[in-house]
Amino acid sequence: MVVSSAFAAGVDLPAATAAAFSAVTPGHPVALPEDSGAHPSFRTEWWYATGWLNTPDNQPLGFQITFFRSATGHDTADPSAFAPSQLIIAHAALSDPTVGHLVHDQRIAREGFGLAYAKLGITDVKLGAWKMIRHADGHYDVTVDAAGFSLHLTLTPTQAPLLQGERGYSRKGPRPEQASYYYSEPQLRVTGTVVRPATAEHTAQRTAAVTGSGWLDHEWSSTLLDADAVGWDWLGANLKDGSALMAFKVRGRDGHAVWAHATLRDSAGHVTNFGRDQVEFTPVRTWRSSRTGASYPVSMLVRTGALTWQLDPLMDDQELDSRQSTGAVYWEGAVSVSRGGAQLGRAYLELTGYADALQTGSDRGKN
Repeated sequence: MVVSSAFAAGVDLPAATAAAFSAVTPGHPVALPEDSGAHPSFRTEWWYATGWLNTPDNQPLGFQITFFRSATGHDTADPSAFAPSQLIIAHAALSDPTVGHLVHDQRIAREGFGLAYAKLGITDVKLGAWKMIRHADGHYDVTVDAAGFSLHLTLTPTQAPLLQGERGYSRKGPRPEQASYYYSEPQLRVTGTVVRPATAEHTAQRTAAVTGSGWLDHEWSSTLLDADAVGWDWLGANLKDGSALMAFKVRGRDGHAVWAHATLRDSAGHVTNFGRDQVEFTPVRTWRSSRTGASYPVSMLVRTGALTWQLDPLMDDQELDSRQSTGAVYWEGAVSVSRGGAQLGRAYLELTGYADALQTGSDRGKN
């Protein structure tokens, strides 16, 4: 997937330094489980988990937990334990209709001293008390104690990982180097507990046992988006029949697609890839944020080949302000998937570049 402002999260670097990062190239397949760990020679990396949860009284909730690793370009020969070679950033969010708006928190720290890290070989990412750990059997334990809410979840695979693009090489633009290594783990079974925020009706926080389904993306890259790109729309959907759908559109300044792609894996495991001309995101309804003034197409029609999917939000206000960490304001929320009025599944939709255009390499320094 393309997640939040990860491409814009890196520290500004001179061209000679930026060129020292590892490149994403075709013909280098993703290999698991070893590639579930960190890749510190690449500029930017993220582990991104989202999903829908149900409480015992059948109230729906949405959750998002993301850990970023960002290489700064600092001299790798620096022996100091304080050398700022890698940054670890984390976002967490809860969509609770009883609250009526997204509640979220964010953290950022330099890697080191066992307090913040992203380990090699298997997913093991930590930022203070926030953790995401993949175990040998493939399940993940996620712990986030955030401001006003908590997420203690176990994500258990029910299907094989889905390699995006060409065996994990996922194009994001018209040039081959505008790409990432990318795999997804859809249809995760989710169990655990959530501490929900206090509200006017519920003056104390509420702890609930939850079950549900989740989606995990892991992606790493060194190349920023095309200079014409201002943002993207992304969808990850768990469908009721066991199918999984990923689709994205990188938007240019004129609103048209700089690049687009979709992958549909059906319940039998057959994978269909859709190219740039086969994928469309069409707004149906917009919501305007009273905080930032940004308008987001929170209800969408997504076309993948001959199929069209209707997306409608769990609630409109799922805007996340990450200006204290990765620097972007974006909409990221739980949406339902339907066609002709029939519910087909549940998903997460991400909308970036609507509050402010993301800064690509050629934009930096202009503002």
